[in-house]
Amino acid sequence: MRTPVVAIVGRPNVGKSTLFNRLIGSRKALVRDTPGVTRDRIHGVCEFAGWRATVVDTGGLDPTAPAGNGGAEALTARVRRQVLAAIAEADALLFVVDGREGLTALDEEVAHLLRRVPKPVFLVVNKVDERGHEALMGDVHRLGMDPVFPVSAEHGRGVAELLEALAARLPSHATEVDPATPIRIAIVGRPNVGKSSLMNAIVGEDRVVVDPQPGTTRDAIDTPVVIGDQPYLLVDTAGLKRKGRTVAALDKLAAVMARRSLERADLALVVVDATEGVTAQDARIAGYAEAAGRAVVLVVNKWDLVDTADRAPEIVRLLRERLQFLSHAPVVFTSARQGRGLGDLFLTVTRVAADYAREIPTGELNRALTAAVARRPPAGVHGKTLKLFYATQTGTRPPAFLLFVNDPGALHFSYERYLVGALRDAFGLAGCPVRLRLRRRRPSRTHLGS
Repeated sequence: MRTPVVAIVGRPNVGKSTLFNRLIGSRKALVRDTPGVTRDRIHGVCEFAGWRATVVDTGGLDPTAPAGNGGAEALTARVRRQVLAAIAEADALLFVVDGREGLTALDEEVAHLLRRVPKPVFLVVNKVDERGHEALMGDVHRLGMDPVFPVSAEHGRGVAELLEALAARLPSHATEVDPATPIRIAIVGRPNVGKSSLMNAIVGEDRVVVDPQPGTTRDAIDTPVVIGDQPYLLVDTAGLKRKGRTVAALDKLAAVMARRSLERADLALVVVDATEGVTAQDARIAGYAEAAGRAVVLVVNKWDLVDTADRAPEIVRLLRERLQFLSHAPVVFTSARQGRGLGDLFLTVTRVAADYAREIPTGELNRALTAAVARRPPAGVHGKTLKLFYATQTGTRPPAFLLFVNDPGALHFSYERYLVGALRDAFGLAGCPVRLRLRRRRPSRTHLGS
């Protein structure tokens, strides 16, 4: 059986994200004293005394929000659809209200909606920070919901009692482990290049809010998906802005979380806009992925808006010119809006992920380097000539190699690039950064290429 799913719902700014972070034990959701910070539904894992469940954080729910055709009203309606989707997938609901403010008309609207849901609802009165504050929650009983749990999500008070009640109502089977390890993919790019649309096209549902206004996505959202027999974990990140324009605190937090998403990923889909070409900000974000040591696939999105297919070579040329440090990364053209190119994208992702985790036998590695040195012997650097004695692979994700040499200072950066290129020619390693580390060794054996 799968682990139970618990959704956290309530009006804006009652502390849902603080409770979510408390339950999963990490600061995954943005927390800010501003209504509407969380817009998408965010998944995390809660573990308590052997019990395990998936917890879903949601945006502030306003059941009365009009559908609207654009602007803030339309965005509010999209957030509402995300909350309703979370309610639909959940096995139980945590209805959070603010114990300091007391009930509002919007709380009662949310309660009215939840009474019609045939699922267990746990009424959580948040911000009850001290025992004396419990008197402030007197009027919540008029909602007619039971049980009621006074908690302080910020300080952890009452959370254990809430989890005990959840575990009793929703038993889990935490010992079951998925035999296949998901490939973790971070979807990164500057604002409004179509990252959330790409996420939704891959998943096949509106999993994250999509809005023409740049910066709609503020959180990093982990979404599991299986394509073929391979499980993936997709991370859609907030659009990163130029440093000088990242003024609002929320944008700064979103940028930090995007960098953290890359740190947790195996592979990055660096998304660029086909209609705008390659910008300096695209290069900066791609540099983040390279610096983090992640495998990279370059995704040219919004391809449906480009008039002719013969522009593809031009765009590839621009990518190679402006992202020279990612000349090894494959390029895939997609239209997230039309769902085009997704098959090619995941064939490429599968190939790159395999290379990222590849282990090269020591004999094959040394034969490839011997051939490379024979083709092009190293030149002298400050009167010293590099001699390579032996090489071994020391890591994967990304591929890392240790070279035993006579003098690490005799390696010119151009020859290092040549050796990395030779390894790519011999073993593929498309889209993967390759790390070389040198160690001095006495010349006790014949060096490579001699």
